[in-house]
Amino acid sequence: MTARIAVAGENIIDLVPAGDGLLRPLPGGSPANIAAAVARLGTPASMIARISRDGFGAAIRDRLAADGVRLDLTVDAPEPSSLALVTLDERARASYTFWVTGTADWGWREGELPEPLPGDVCAVHVGSLAVQLEPGGSALLGLVRRERERGAVTVSLDPNVRPAIIPDMARGRRRIEDLVRPSHLVKVSDEDLAHLYPDEEPVAAARRWLDLGPYLVVLTLGAEGAVAVNAAGEVPVPAPEVRVADTVGAGDAFMGALLSALEVRELLGGDRHERLAILDTGPLGEIVEVANAAAALTCTRAGAVPPTAEELTAFLTR
Repeated sequence: MTARIAVAGENIIDLVPAGDGLLRPLPGGSPANIAAAVARLGTPASMIARISRDGFGAAIRDRLAADGVRLDLTVDAPEPSSLALVTLDERARASYTFWVTGTADWGWREGELPEPLPGDVCAVHVGSLAVQLEPGGSALLGLVRRERERGAVTVSLDPNVRPAIIPDMARGRRRIEDLVRPSHLVKVSDEDLAHLYPDEEPVAAARRWLDLGPYLVVLTLGAEGAVAVNAAGEVPVPAPEVRVADTVGAGDAFMGALLSALEVRELLGGDRHERLAILDTGPLGEIVEVANAAAALTCTRAGAVPPTAEELTAFLTR
């Protein structure tokens, strides 16, 4: 049985500037982008999500299916799709304004989440808005706690902190730390940590998170690359230089490639996740290099378009 990675969270329609004051609606959302990134690299992926029955929901399903993401764990939801207005600054960095009240992604109901996960799932990934907005946030927290205790899959987290939807940062920080504890693998950006712990150096915060329960924490630093932290030490990996179109989806491409690279190396699954804690600096650096390359490639094109396996291989061997 071929193992697959299940990604739980939101699908959002990004309203992207298209010139002359026009906006182009593109399916996005951090967890959906991660699922697409995993699948485009040839690793089987499924989306655990509530997807609206509206027209945007149809576009979301089409996008996921086109990228090879399985939809057997999704729920057809009566609520409307979530929206985000994308704004790019002078350095092509994206910021977002969200319309998420009463939308499909956060309304998990009793019996909608798979329990237990199918036997071919080797890892479950959660994060972003879906773990903060209620009632779905509490439902996903229950899912990761249950899966950590069950011990059959690797639990992965990317908090992807969005202050615009976390008016009480102290509460948001508690929720994220509650998710860090049952996770085996955590990816977090320096921007995320700056929102959560403005007075703490990012690597120190990542090292402190490692003590909460994960076996591996990977800190991304934008153009500076990334640092992997586990019991074996700290592994800094520089990012390749590229011409940036925008940064939309770069962190999601990194996370998807990280998960894919770990699965290719047989490091995901209930009988393997403890190996993350003792993974040596050499192979760990190679894994993070793959993730850095996927993020860099995504930055070279407009929107959240992660690379295929062929594109990533060509980039790494250029």
